[in-house]
Amino acid sequence: FFALLFITAQWQRIVPVSWSVFPHALSTAIQYLSLDFPEPSGWLQYNGLQMLAYFTAVFVASPLAAITGILQAPSIAARLHLATGWFNRQVARTLHFLVLGFFLLFVAGHVFMVFATDPLTNLNHMIRGTNDGSWSGALGFAFLFLGAVAAWLVASPLTLRYPRKIQHLGRAMVGWAYDAMEKMRP
Repeated sequence: FFALLFITAQWQRIVPVSWSVFPHALSTAIQYLSLDFPEPSGWLQYNGLQMLAYFTAVFVASPLAAITGILQAPSIAARLHLATGWFNRQVARTLHFLVLGFFLLFVAGHVFMVFATDPLTNLNHMIRGTNDGSWSGALGFAFLFLGAVAAWLVASPLTLRYPRKIQHLGRAMVGWAYDAMEKMRP
């Protein structure tokens, strides 16, 4: 994702390059809170609030979630001597939980704004990469959403009924990475 973001120069859409993004974000937030939504321009550029939200999600929260998630693993924590000190497993767990809270708010806000401002055009932006108001983006979204629900409905009973087999499947898929990390010497 990061490679594509920089290869395609899409990073310019979400990386603030001047301090003026902060007053613009505040102005946009006031407009949103008053339910006087600004004119949609997401196809061309993001407003200040969107830019800060996406920048935080991509360049702050995502790496922090990955790092704090890895640091909670007992084997990694033991290798890095994270049992005591100011940055221990509990601190990593707390930060990881706070990042989860950010992502939940981000997703809830994102979904609300997609459906509150112009759902057909917004879904076409996200699903099809087009700037029109046809129903095809909404149908694509419905198909993907129902597919995710179906996968969850199928996977949940399987993971509860066959936990050891699921564990072996996971080991077959990512065991090589786990083994490589176990051989690392910090």
